[in-house]
Amino acid sequence: MSQPLSDPTTALSEFLTPLDVQVVGVAVSGGSDSLALLHLVHEWATSCSVQVVAATVDHGLRPEAAEEAAKVAAICAGLSIDHSTLHWRDHPGGGNLQDAARAARYRLLADWAGEQGVDVMLLGHTQDDLAETFVMRLGRRAGVDGLAAMAPLFKRNGQTFARPLLPVSRAALRALLTTRGVAWVEDPSNDDLSYDRVRIRKALGVLAGAGITPADLAEVSHNMSRVRDALDAQVRALADATVTLDRGDVLISLPPLQTAPAEITRRLFVTALQWVSGAPYSARRAPVHAMLQGLFQGQGGTLQGCLVTVAKGQCRVTREFAAVRDLRVKGPVWDNRWRLNGPWQDGDALRALGEDGIAALPGWRESGQPRASLLASPSVWRGDTLVAAPLAHYNASWDAELLPERAVFLPERAPMGIIALNMPN
Repeated sequence: MSQPLSDPTTALSEFLTPLDVQVVGVAVSGGSDSLALLHLVHEWATSCSVQVVAATVDHGLRPEAAEEAAKVAAICAGLSIDHSTLHWRDHPGGGNLQDAARAARYRLLADWAGEQGVDVMLLGHTQDDLAETFVMRLGRRAGVDGLAAMAPLFKRNGQTFARPLLPVSRAALRALLTTRGVAWVEDPSNDDLSYDRVRIRKALGVLAGAGITPADLAEVSHNMSRVRDALDAQVRALADATVTLDRGDVLISLPPLQTAPAEITRRLFVTALQWVSGAPYSARRAPVHAMLQGLFQGQGGTLQGCLVTVAKGQCRVTREFAAVRDLRVKGPVWDNRWRLNGPWQDGDALRALGEDGIAALPGWRESGQPRASLLASPSVWRGDTLVAAPLAHYNASWDAELLPERAVFLPERAPMGIIALNMPN
């Protein structure tokens, strides 16, 4: 049986008030969800003297987008809210355009929020989005993680984002806007059945007729979140007993993994792969299962941009040299993982140490790092001359540190907060 829907004003206030923020950003597309969020945040912020700023992302994919952004800007001006339009122009030539647009949207919003001093960037996702995502992932045979509710509070691209309206239905937000005489933009792509989410949205109407409402599906997604959190706790306990971090590599004692539940072992190993590679998604089950079976028999391999080796009952997960062989960076951050600090000069560049670097370091073994790990480690070059290799202990004027967001092996997930409080025990 569906739970009572949350009142939008109450849901927003109960979510934001405990966060103790000074500047709040709102991502506004002009659709009903984000426009309602904008009005609700404006009222809440006025009552507690919090500054609100807003941004609209123009992906450059629809001719109407510029006009929609201008309408949002006019609405923000009427509310005395500073507004910016962010433009995405570096469209990829191929691949999944929707995924690329989503990644660009987060990147643009995060960069802009950092410039504005935003404490938390708000998104207008609703209970309906939870239901749509759940059904979409169900169709893709997702496991617990895929079916778990999207996080109400999370970090991406170095910025904190929040979804305060997850307990609220889209219908409630549209009713709020209608009562106030606020018109919203209807994206024509919302009727384009070539998009998975549009077809799912249509299907939800059929499910509602059978008594399965978006609120029901959202509740199940929250149940999956609780299951995921319980699994996370077991993974953390196994990691405490088996994992050692060594200068960016993950060392795992294998015997305890053989007696642990298979799903917990899989999750721990997947975490190690993602921590080393920075991959946004987990490796697929079949190749992970095959690699684990090989590890238990003393055989290593490569997977998801990582090299996995086995020795003395322990596996080492390190970056695969082939994955970073062609990476060249002019700035201090390398492989979205390492920051190199030292006396930079014009023309200095970062790249993997590689065979040429190893050849230039006859004493590399003194570092204690395996050769394979050093091959893929970050180093500084000036033309064809090796300047520094911090992980190989070459040139003490330089050091390499993991970025803060990449340094923790098993970071705690953000609490469900008010979202969890609104769900049944």
